Amino acid sequence: MPAMTEPKLISGNANLPLATSIARRMSMHRGMQVNLVDARVERFNDQEIFVEVYENVRGEDMYIIQPTSNPANDNLMELLIMADALRRSSADRITAVIPYFGYARQDRRAKARTPITAKLVANMIAQGGIDRVLTLDLHAAQIQGFFDIPVDNLYASPVFALDIEHHFKGAMDDIMIVSPDVGGVARARELAKRINAPLSIVDKRREKAGEVAEMTVIGTVAGKKCIIVDDICDTAGTLCKAAEVLMENGASEVHSYITHGVLSGPAVERITKSVMKSLVITDSIAPTDAVKACKNIRIVPTAPMFAQAILNIWNGTSVSSLFETSTLVPIYEGMYQRG
Repeated sequence: MPAMTEPKLISGNANLPLATSIARRMSMHRGMQVNLVDARVERFNDQEIFVEVYENVRGEDMYIIQPTSNPANDNLMELLIMADALRRSSADRITAVIPYFGYARQDRRAKARTPITAKLVANMIAQGGIDRVLTLDLHAAQIQGFFDIPVDNLYASPVFALDIEHHFKGAMDDIMIVSPDVGGVARARELAKRINAPLSIVDKRREKAGEVAEMTVIGTVAGKKCIIVDDICDTAGTLCKAAEVLMENGASEVHSYITHGVLSGPAVERITKSVMKSLVITDSIAPTDAVKACKNIRIVPTAPMFAQAILNIWNGTSVSSLFETSTLVPIYEGMYQRG
């Protein structure tokens, strides 16, 4: 049954350009102006966060657009405080649109006496008055089970498939999809299936966190255009090392498709000097000026996909339809032409 009220968007400070793009895209779909709800999300002198919503939201279907990227704690608190403000203002339903879900890498106890912080964050979100979550490429699929509220997890692979088919047109037979570690094989295989490409794996052995001791390529990559696929790129050390190992094993060129460009510390400098010809990321995390200026980093927009997902949730229709590449062709309008 179609919803009676219009969906309303509100944004924190984490990724305002993405929120604005989603609103613009929804305006195109709806044939009417969709604006971000007028609000202020500010900090007092002691860095306490304060939220004030200037519009009436009583009985409204609200969507908070707020990735919990760096600074993760500040952005998470903004999300929770905005949810509390909306709940106390009698909003009917609150959906947290979290393009990048911070703390997702702490999804299990890898050692004794360590936390499962992803579960803690899930509890905070559910207890904070949020009714459902919309996110993109969770680091681990089981995180959906940490929530006691509905979670819609979108995938970047259909958009990446479109992008690869567009930029490697005429050379698709030379493509080799590469997983940078054994843990990411399922994600890489899924993209490989979409574009009908073979799969290779870079097996890495870590001696301690942040250091890669040894890398071995499983599969024949000689003469291939290798595309490394992963969900998160943080300091880019592993990624750049994997690219070097692939080139040493005879790859003709190396590209990377990463959903979330955390790109902290020396990442941009490493990528600039890397043997990789290009790194493609989404705008789930607001890119820094250094990322925008880097010649071999390209950003793929997620606003068309998120706008359609929000409209589907609001209208009570399927979100899983956005898992198909063919569904995204008209959504991404003429950006990618197939065939």
